[in-house]
Amino acid sequence: MNIASHAFDALMDITARPPVVFVRGEGSFLWDHNGKRYLDFVQGWAVNCLGHSPPIIAEALAKQAKLLLTPSPAFFNAPSLELAKALSDRSCFDQVFFTNSGAEANEGAIKLARKFGALHRNGAYEIVTFDGGFHGRTLATMSASGKKAFEPLFEPKVSGFPKAQLNDLASVERAINDKTVAVMLEPIQGEAGVWPASVQFLCDLRELTSTRGLLLIVDEIQTGMGRSGKLFYYEHAEIEPDIMTLGKGMGGGVPLAALLATKAASCFEHGDQGGTFNGNPLMCAAGTAVLRQVAEPAFLKSVADNGLYLEAELQRISARHGLGEVRGRGLLLALDLKMPIAGSIVTQAFEDGVLLNAPRPDTLRFMPALTVTRQEIAAMIDSLDAVLAKIGAARRVA
Repeated sequence: MNIASHAFDALMDITARPPVVFVRGEGSFLWDHNGKRYLDFVQGWAVNCLGHSPPIIAEALAKQAKLLLTPSPAFFNAPSLELAKALSDRSCFDQVFFTNSGAEANEGAIKLARKFGALHRNGAYEIVTFDGGFHGRTLATMSASGKKAFEPLFEPKVSGFPKAQLNDLASVERAINDKTVAVMLEPIQGEAGVWPASVQFLCDLRELTSTRGLLLIVDEIQTGMGRSGKLFYYEHAEIEPDIMTLGKGMGGGVPLAALLATKAASCFEHGDQGGTFNGNPLMCAAGTAVLRQVAEPAFLKSVADNGLYLEAELQRISARHGLGEVRGRGLLLALDLKMPIAGSIVTQAFEDGVLLNAPRPDTLRFMPALTVTRQEIAAMIDSLDAVLAKIGAARRVA
């Protein structure tokens, strides 16, 4: 396959990309236009929960494409009704609003909370969020995020998002005032380097918000859909939030996300919320296929078991090379490198045919397909071990 070099110029230059073009994927592997194969432990940032181009998604899309692409969100369609009912049945939430991206789902959660505040809390609109949090790239979700790199961008931001510290309940209490309507967090802060909220903190946060009459919003765009070994991360704490957002793995590779809420929190009125492509049959057919597989108890157990295996192997590698802790849960894990060598590791691993992610200069993040095998995990570990040995030798010589 010939790719003209000038073709790259037609895309906006918004991130550094290696000069290869991926043309095919299957399971845990990608192939570029030169025929080189890569073992993928990024999977579109936890998007391809069933791996690349899984047959069940391809078949669901092909079948639905022959029936109906979209009738407009002004009308009901069967796949969106089926998926909404399935999500409601498997969660503590009563109603679902489908979106195209996680940022859009979080934007909807912010709007829903503010509408709740207007109706039930004397116009309260502030939502307490957390330093290190990441909720998307719209202006409102960037404002809600606690990512330092966002602070100087696109001013003025949207106001109303005081920041607390993860796993510090006192900092949440200090941020609450008569303008507060909700608290919003990721159960695991992925972009910050995979920092989990403790089960105790989630329980305490639910008790605090309930006592104060506030909404609890969980952003499960990265942790949801089985990635932690349970269908939704909040289940680990045995709590019931008021609002949840899903995305990434929900569509298994197609653009699908959702805003879920309890009946008490579902206060949108006609005209408050919408979206041209939201809940279209094609994407919802794919989402239903994903949910059917991911929600199976045996599937979730395999995720938990393989997550423990990956965690143990990363701990072994860490001890061997004098690195730091392994953080996370299930198949969302990070390795603390204790030094800013993550970029070098990612670059060398890419050359060796392994795709890794560095959310921070001193951190590697691992987000393989939920269908990853022990053999594929072992192959990634062997490659990482070799890269670390090579970089370690180079540093000693320097």
